[in-house]
Amino acid sequence: MTSEADVAEVLTAAIGGLGPLTRRLYQVHTRLWHEQVDRDLTGPQFTVLSLLDIHGDMDQGTLGSLAHLDKSTAAPLLDRLRRRGLVEFAKDDADRRRKLVALTADGRELAERLAPSVIAISEQMLAVFTPEERQHFLVLLHRLLEAPQTEEP
Repeated sequence: MTSEADVAEVLTAAIGGLGPLTRRLYQVHTRLWHEQVDRDLTGPQFTVLSLLDIHGDMDQGTLGSLAHLDKSTAAPLLDRLRRRGLVEFAKDDADRRRKLVALTADGRELAERLAPSVIAISEQMLAVFTPEERQHFLVLLHRLLEAPQTEEP
């Protein structure tokens, strides 16, 4: 039989784990983003604009993959950016069935103007760490996100 102390210990571990901590980290980042970057452009939208600025025109599937967006998220996100005049769609001359996403001049200007503020938020949030700890923390986050996820721990 499980004691009340054992149950409390398991529940405490569950609410202090990765999920709740990730949610809290996201909440802090989102608040800072709205205060210091842009209230109307989301982080994923900024990522899409930046990827197009860096790599040039690309098809929606490639862009979604690079931005770590699933298909159900990518299409509406791109449509919102298109309606704001930040991206446009064009047919690929080499394959007329393929639709390319292109950054507009306004999209390029916005991404490049906001980039320093995005970096500043990261610096602000990571300021509690030494430079070595920051680098190590980011390396560990990348490793966690790039690791294959299994169903069983």
